[in-house]
Amino acid sequence: MTEHRNTPPAPSSEPGSALSTILAELRRVAALPLERGETLPPAAYTSPEMYTRETERIFGREWLCVARAEEIPEPGSYLRLDVLGVPLVITRDEEGRLHALSRVCRHRFMDILPPETTPEQGSLKRLTCPYHTWTYRLNGQYAGRLAGAPLMRQVEFDSASCRLPVHSVEVWNGFVFLNLDPDATSAAPELAGLDRVLRGHRLEDWVSVETRTWRDIPANWKVAVENGSENYHHMGTHAATLEPLVPGRDTRVDECDGRWFTMFTPYSAEAVAAAASESGPPRDGAERDGGAGPADGPGDGQDPPGMLIAGIFPQFVLAVVPDSAVWIRWMPTGPTTHDTRITVMVPPGAPRPPDSDAYLVRLREQITLIQEEDLVAIRGVQRGLASDPAPSGGRFSHLERPLWQFQRYLAERLL
Repeated sequence: MTEHRNTPPAPSSEPGSALSTILAELRRVAALPLERGETLPPAAYTSPEMYTRETERIFGREWLCVARAEEIPEPGSYLRLDVLGVPLVITRDEEGRLHALSRVCRHRFMDILPPETTPEQGSLKRLTCPYHTWTYRLNGQYAGRLAGAPLMRQVEFDSASCRLPVHSVEVWNGFVFLNLDPDATSAAPELAGLDRVLRGHRLEDWVSVETRTWRDIPANWKVAVENGSENYHHMGTHAATLEPLVPGRDTRVDECDGRWFTMFTPYSAEAVAAAASESGPPRDGAERDGGAGPADGPGDGQDPPGMLIAGIFPQFVLAVVPDSAVWIRWMPTGPTTHDTRITVMVPPGAPRPPDSDAYLVRLREQITLIQEEDLVAIRGVQRGLASDPAPSGGRFSHLERPLWQFQRYLAERLL
């Protein structure tokens, strides 16, 4: 989708090809009603041809959540990132606007911010390539334009037209979304309904307190997204961690369609009783503004304290409890590998516990524990998929409605 992407040749979807068989099965399962819903065929999670189609038609065209705006806090701030092998940098100009630029120098294609020598985040006045010191501007409408190229006066060279490619970037509820498609339209209209659900939380002001990244997890990205889009697995995978607090069986899955979904799980009676006996909420949540339910969902903002989950396909899930939130960003790195980035946020002005350092240690341990539990499931599913198993004989639970919705999303993008 951009001039710097190394895109493999498009796989054949002609009748009889391996990809056409996968797509035909995707068409079939995406048309099933929820009560007859079933999982995708194993090849959809292992096929290099399917992965190539996904990178072209989804990740090369879709709005992807990549960061929080607070990670690029002031003029001159930058954040380095890579999206499917595309080296990028997000910067903020003197008027507070964000820009997403290619990091590939227009001279000899050097990475302008090589991870070997530069931090992931920082502040600078201009982008300077460390190879031959070509520099690029970061201010306003000129962001990415060449500012200087040493010793180029004796050659024919139009420096005025030399500029780093620019990609679309938008901020939604404090989250930074990026689109590699030069013809992308705004993400806002598709997310208007989710805006109404989340508006009472004012997430744009929340502050990140901890971030952890797991790289090259040996599983297809869809396995991770599906795992993070349902609470049905709480009773098994998280039997000793999440299930006692937010029992999966009590989850209300909202009837959504399109790109986003929501669900809500109230705290268990045992957790509420334990919080009351201690004259305070459990560490994972507190009563604030009537709980963490959807602002105008089925409960019309009157849900009891609990956990709201909101997802945006293809690679973003947010879990909100009354005193904190966790958001997850998945990014594929190959047909059967992906990266996971998990960030914990708190509302502005949230009181800092007296043992702040110890609290962050416990928070880090808790994130790691739950993620490691999920990784057992994610890796296990991928091993099962790779074994060329017999067709699935199961059906989706009503708690897996977002997975049924995900299939419809995939069919719309890939067929």
